[in-house]
Amino acid sequence: MKKVLLSITALSLILGCAVLSAPAVAEAVERGFVSVNTSANTELTPDIADISIAIQTYDSKSLQKATAENKQISQKVLSALKVMINPLQGDYVKTMDFTASPVYSYSGSKRNFDKYEVSNTVIIHTKSIDKVGAMIDKAISLGATNVNNLALSVSNYDDECNELLVTATKKAQNRANLLAKSASTTVTGVRSLNVSCSANNSITPQYRMLAANIGGADMAEAKAASTSIEKGIVKIYATVNATFFVK
Repeated sequence: MKKVLLSITALSLILGCAVLSAPAVAEAVERGFVSVNTSANTELTPDIADISIAIQTYDSKSLQKATAENKQISQKVLSALKVMINPLQGDYVKTMDFTASPVYSYSGSKRNFDKYEVSNTVIIHTKSIDKVGAMIDKAISLGATNVNNLALSVSNYDDECNELLVTATKKAQNRANLLAKSASTTVTGVRSLNVSCSANNSITPQYRMLAANIGGADMAEAKAASTSIEKGIVKIYATVNATFFVK
């Protein structure tokens, strides 16, 4: 008899738990939400430049000669650039990559040795935007052979990004409240919040390389004109994808 009573009691407890948990499950399933996407952006004048300049040298017989020539030119370029930057404001010049290797040409399936190539790539990081054109010209005049890249950016990117995210989030909340009100509901909390921030550099820097075959008055005119760098603007975008619970 006691066993039967115990079994009935246990069954009652199980049924009781099922009854108690059913509304909670239903509430979780039936709880409504609204999703909104918002954004904010700003335009800033760049105040940082990163320039990638390469010095390439070749020799058909000796890798040592190509390396020695490259070292000589690189030292001149680096010394001149270091004078033009301001380390006190965070400027620096550093070697990014150095390679020395043979170059081959192919005739059908046959590989033929062509020459030795040595390349030294340096990065100039500077806030002296107004000197960028002069830096490029100076490096080229001392033997630099390639301007691989020129990127302009803003130093206060993180602060600007954070402010834009706050603005976009407030817009998302206001929009959710508006939509909830139009549907006769009320926002009760945040279900999910996905944010992102990115910069779109609209600048297309223009620079020229002094041609070796320019001579006479044309060369004098070319040397007198500094490389032109248009700073343009940097656009920063913040996006917020938010979902709010409504009731």
